[in-house]
Amino acid sequence: MIEKKRWENNQIDGIGRLEPRAHFDSYPTRSAAIERDVSASHFHLSLNGMWSFLFLDAPEYSPDGFYETAFDCSSWDKVEVPGNWQLQGYGKMHYSDLWYNFPINPPYVPTENPTGIYRRTIQIEEIKADFQYILNFQGVDSAFELFINDVFVGYSKGARIQSEFDVSNILRVGSNIVTVRVFQWSDGTYLEDQDMWWLSGIFRDVTLYARPVMGLYDFTVKTYFDQNYQHATLLVHPVLKVRGQMIAYELLDSTGKSILNQTLPAKQSLVAEVNSPEKWSAEVPNLYTLLITVYQGDHIVEVIRQSVGFRQIALAGNTFLVNGKAIKLKGVNRHDYSPVHGRVTTKANVEADIQLMKQHNINAVRTAHYPNAPYLYDLCDEYGLYVIDETDLECHGFELTGDYKWLADNPEWEMAFVNRLKRMLQRDKNHPSILMWSLGNESAFGQNFRKMAAYAKAADPTRLVHYEGDFEAEVSDVYSTMYTWLERENGLTMDQIVANTQKPHILCEYGHAMGNGPGNLKEYQDIFYAHEHMQGGFIWEWFDHGIETKAPDGTTYYKYGGDFGDDPNNSNFCIDGLLMPDRTPSTALTEFKKVIEPVEMTAIDLQAGMFRLTNRQDFCGLDAFQLICRYYEDDRLIEENEMDIPETAGGQVSELKITYPEISQKQPGAQYTVHFIYQLRQQEKWADAGFEVTRSVFVYHKEERISEPAINHPANLQVQEKESCILVTGKDFTVAFDKVRGRLDQMIHQGQEIIQQGPRLNFWRAPIDNDMYILEDYRNKYFMHLGHESVRDVTWKVEASEFIWEVHSFFGTTNSSWYYDITSRYTVSSDGKIHVEIAGIAAGRKENAPPMLPRIGVDMKIDKQWNQVSWRGLGPHENYADSCQSSYPGVFTKSVDELFVNYVVPQENGNHMKCDWVSMNNATGDSLLCRADEEVAFSASYYEDSDVEKAAHTIDLEKRNYIVWHIDRRQNGLGSNSCGQNQLDRYRCKFEDFSLGFTLSLEDISKKSIVEIARENG
Repeated sequence: MIEKKRWENNQIDGIGRLEPRAHFDSYPTRSAAIERDVSASHFHLSLNGMWSFLFLDAPEYSPDGFYETAFDCSSWDKVEVPGNWQLQGYGKMHYSDLWYNFPINPPYVPTENPTGIYRRTIQIEEIKADFQYILNFQGVDSAFELFINDVFVGYSKGARIQSEFDVSNILRVGSNIVTVRVFQWSDGTYLEDQDMWWLSGIFRDVTLYARPVMGLYDFTVKTYFDQNYQHATLLVHPVLKVRGQMIAYELLDSTGKSILNQTLPAKQSLVAEVNSPEKWSAEVPNLYTLLITVYQGDHIVEVIRQSVGFRQIALAGNTFLVNGKAIKLKGVNRHDYSPVHGRVTTKANVEADIQLMKQHNINAVRTAHYPNAPYLYDLCDEYGLYVIDETDLECHGFELTGDYKWLADNPEWEMAFVNRLKRMLQRDKNHPSILMWSLGNESAFGQNFRKMAAYAKAADPTRLVHYEGDFEAEVSDVYSTMYTWLERENGLTMDQIVANTQKPHILCEYGHAMGNGPGNLKEYQDIFYAHEHMQGGFIWEWFDHGIETKAPDGTTYYKYGGDFGDDPNNSNFCIDGLLMPDRTPSTALTEFKKVIEPVEMTAIDLQAGMFRLTNRQDFCGLDAFQLICRYYEDDRLIEENEMDIPETAGGQVSELKITYPEISQKQPGAQYTVHFIYQLRQQEKWADAGFEVTRSVFVYHKEERISEPAINHPANLQVQEKESCILVTGKDFTVAFDKVRGRLDQMIHQGQEIIQQGPRLNFWRAPIDNDMYILEDYRNKYFMHLGHESVRDVTWKVEASEFIWEVHSFFGTTNSSWYYDITSRYTVSSDGKIHVEIAGIAAGRKENAPPMLPRIGVDMKIDKQWNQVSWRGLGPHENYADSCQSSYPGVFTKSVDELFVNYVVPQENGNHMKCDWVSMNNATGDSLLCRADEEVAFSASYYEDSDVEKAAHTIDLEKRNYIVWHIDRRQNGLGSNSCGQNQLDRYRCKFEDFSLGFTLSLEDISKKSIVEIARENG
């Protein structure tokens, strides 16, 4: 029989570790408890900071006596705790989504097992006999041994859950040597194969504190409502190691008023009626303060402060209820993450995350895929976020062995499975924000999950059990799926779930936020709203997990899998968040904020000013908001006023009637919009008064342009034919056409080359992450990036002082039997305007065409000085066919730099749809204006698509000395097919007939605005 090392023995879950219990602080006085004054606690010493550190290739290389007091560690390095040693220069960085980094032979791990020995000295001035001294580790990856003063204290694993040790009999007054030996790999690693960087070490807080021996060891708080959800019962179950005390319970409301006082023997639970308490929900996180005072005779042993939220979770048929209401989860999956420190976070970091979530209308968090530090749950209680608390358990790599249930159905691993859940549940059980206990992630299903579910339901029947891997929802209280498609020929779809599920459904992961995307978020949300038992979901995920890196010139960029020589790796699959690594909200987060907005506006009769208002909240009316209406004539604010919001309960609908402002003279060609802006009426913890919660914009009128008579300047238009080109010259301008290629080559104005390359047909876009599964076909089957034009006929003539250039051509790709039959017509007027008309007929062997084209449009190159862009269309940020809910119609101005979205992995970006005009302006008052015959999409960039496609990181991009200007008939949607639904049929750019028309003109905007000029007929 092979001898198991301690860190390979799955039958040892811990040595010397205390029984799991709730996380709480104990104080000597009532005032200290109310103020949460840790400095006034019995004893509290943070061991965060610099530790001596020895890094080894394997535990067996540990020097003899490394933990002994007399051992000389003066030559060791120094590292910071909390910290991951890979981010401090030790070991190897490695990212993988799936694979284990060693042979799968549980519970054994490689001999080469990187090991870090941490050591520090602490000073203890006094040790009190009536206190228990506890050393608390909130997170150590993967397993560790603890030594203090020459003594082995204990051993623990379960990287992301707290471990506590009683060190009362080992500590001494004066100097104490604390030594921790951490193993990168352990049998526990087989249960910790989450999608993230493999990072090691002591990465969460380490604290030494004292609790009174006569005080509470643990306690459990529960709340129940009566059938009408009016009055509640508060239950507190105390656990003490020594009995005989009395416990006083005092409940304070949010004003500090005492509403309950009761003193009971310590062996008795509190069962107290509370009349009409304010309920806790994510929308209104009402918290009460429970003070638990333990008395030994007349002496106060300790005072504990616990936040209490009165809320009740229940199953009702195929829905789950919070306080009697079938809620909608509008959530995100969140990993611990820092671009500099790895999985090391702080309370301030987490609070910043939660504030951003609340500002973006998010109401739920799944702690993917492990318990977080305790302060996350405190903050979720305070700010109002529903939580799915997930066990630190994932065995994803076993999926590739052919025996996914290898551990899940193996009784030898039952203790390891159940204890991970138990330790999480017991630590976090008193948080009202937690709705569900999740058994883990992507680990198949078997008897060990049945045991976990049985434990959860016995230990805490007040919450639901969740596990997506329970595909039949045998033990799960909710039917949970991942990335379920909206439409597909084969496989599970959302409509099937709607029709067939007998339990409430959530998407624990969907909307894979990788790079530019996802699309289709509104379609999912529409399903959630349409069916009570479809109770929402969680976007994957919150953060891009890029590692901050400095280029030689000091420029910051972010590395991902494979950038550290890590093999195998999942490349940039860790760059899949709603937040970029520097905490910049992505377009996807802005889009999600709109899709899950608390107030939805739709037009009933736009011309009459009749609108429907839907309160998408579950509990609250709209009293927290003020409604500001702004009326615009293009970019000019006409009027602003505050509207009374009709009384509308959560989930209800009302109507709103507005009166449009009187305008004495509407401007020809102008567009008139109304903006409904919902702002916070008062300051909240997460935003100031006046913060914009959501905005809805409608075009309520659009004036026709007035056609002005054409100006005839026949003498001003000259045509010169050369061997292979035609030069058309008018006053201050020359336009060159290539007779061979049939193209407009350039336009020169007053000696300056404005257009350096005229419109070229283009099907290609720089691939986005959501294109990853079609790129092989795009490149090597359809050769979409290799376009060819075959010119069949070129004619030109001058007619009525206009130069008319007509081209008949075929446009297709390498080795393709399908192609477009193209007719192009360029009309150059004597005043320098160029009207472009392109008509494409889908031709050839159409059955061989791809199901989607990246885009259909043209691109041109213009002088880089024309770098200020104005447009009338959707803005202010990028938008695509299936990701445009947060954009709105209007007039916008940005620089070319500002249009560029700096994704960690460069890809297609910066598109703007539904534009009827776009202008490229320079600093001297000139504009190159494009007026569209029908609405177009555009983007402008200093990079060619090929530049963006080839760049692995942002630092790989080098600006061209010109601007690439795309004018598109349409562009393909985004989808979520890096993980999930591809582009829905209605958002696909298909191989179909198309037409594209626009007029280019040079305009003087020094005396007249581009908006005024663009309104005129060109």
